[in-house]
Amino acid sequence: MVNSGLPEKLLQSLNKVKGFDEKSFIQVHGSGEQITSIRFNPRKSLIPDSPLLIGKVPWSSYGYYLAQRPSFTLDPLLHAGAYYVQEASSMFVEEVLRQTVDLKKPLRILDLCAAPGGKSTLIQSLISKDSLLVTNEVIKSRVGILTENMTKWGAENVVVTNNDPHDFCRLPYYFDAIIVDAPCSGSGLFRRDHDAINEWSEENVILCNQRQQRILADVMPSLKQNGVLIYSTCSYSKEEDEDILDWITKQFEVDSLPLRVDENWNIIETFSDLSNGYGYRFYPYKLKGEGFFIAAFRKKGGIDSYILKTTKTYFERLNRKEEAIARKWITDNDENTFFKKDDRVFTIRSNSMNDLNLLQSSLYIKKAGILIGKIIKDELVPEHELALSTIINEGVNSIELSKEDALKYLRKEEISIDTNSKGWCIVKYQDQNLGWVKILQNRINNYYPSEWRIRKT
Repeated sequence: MVNSGLPEKLLQSLNKVKGFDEKSFIQVHGSGEQITSIRFNPRKSLIPDSPLLIGKVPWSSYGYYLAQRPSFTLDPLLHAGAYYVQEASSMFVEEVLRQTVDLKKPLRILDLCAAPGGKSTLIQSLISKDSLLVTNEVIKSRVGILTENMTKWGAENVVVTNNDPHDFCRLPYYFDAIIVDAPCSGSGLFRRDHDAINEWSEENVILCNQRQQRILADVMPSLKQNGVLIYSTCSYSKEEDEDILDWITKQFEVDSLPLRVDENWNIIETFSDLSNGYGYRFYPYKLKGEGFFIAAFRKKGGIDSYILKTTKTYFERLNRKEEAIARKWITDNDENTFFKKDDRVFTIRSNSMNDLNLLQSSLYIKKAGILIGKIIKDELVPEHELALSTIINEGVNSIELSKEDALKYLRKEEISIDTNSKGWCIVKYQDQNLGWVKILQNRINNYYPSEWRIRKT
């Protein structure tokens, strides 16, 4: 180990990598500087005029740097899904998508290794309403936080799955684009996570390289002809970056895609040894962000469209009376289909219903579209997903809370509301929906999900 505390073998391995400067690398990791950035939800919030916002992330439409890191847990707007806390370098996925796919078209996109949801919320903000995002997490213990964050983001054209990459072989040539933010040795996060320094080893780099190959081999059959594969890591190691580009080129019929990069961004374009594949490196001493690597490929083999083969219906349609009750609660009435699963009512974009049945036949689905609620005695008992969705009817009763009361609500404590409303009511903070209360004659019931409540004081 060198005096910086950084692994000496890592430094030695990077000395021949393009853009690497050992002195600057050690200096930036010893500076103690922390870069904080957030990305706003374009379907929920306007960019506020706040002294905390000190500049725009240059490769992101909705990303901004903050002057300091606030207590996000105690900001009700985070819980409302008005923004997402995301590392700035990883927001470059937006630029890659914009340059490689036509985002105006209806697309099927897979975010394969998605938890906790940063790239999935970003992708959802870019795609058209008629597109479908499948966001997957293989680790069961992490799919909960992915589901929570996608629920807060509020979109109905999203399906969350919990599957191994190999399971997607059941959907040959199905996706227009696949994003693989691969599990890696994590050296790009050393500045933010000091524990990652102690966990780094040459052996783990090799292990990650092998795991990355297995993941890519498993998922590539589900990418259509002319579809785009986006591969990224938060590792500096060549074995996990440029060497993987050579492996992809050798294993599959693909073209490596060059990207247009503004020279002022200080992103380093690099090339793999054998195939001259294009890769893009982010160094924290050259830009405001953490270590990151990304590359894109276009698939040449296979077929260019997927024919839906399933005729089986896995979901029950609502009867006319039930549908009339449900439709009162949402906008986009003509573009959404309602269905039931275990007596719970959901809605999804109508053009995605066949896709949903196909996905149900092939994958384990954790969340699909928006969970509206249950219809009991000809009335809807609304669910939290509906409150946070971007399709909820604006005419639903609501009341604005102070920050103090909003935090009480998010802690699932009792709140006092001066209102003449009765029954179901949405509580808001700065015009952003937080969830449901039910106002009764002598009390107010707080329906914020217990498992999401704030425990921090």
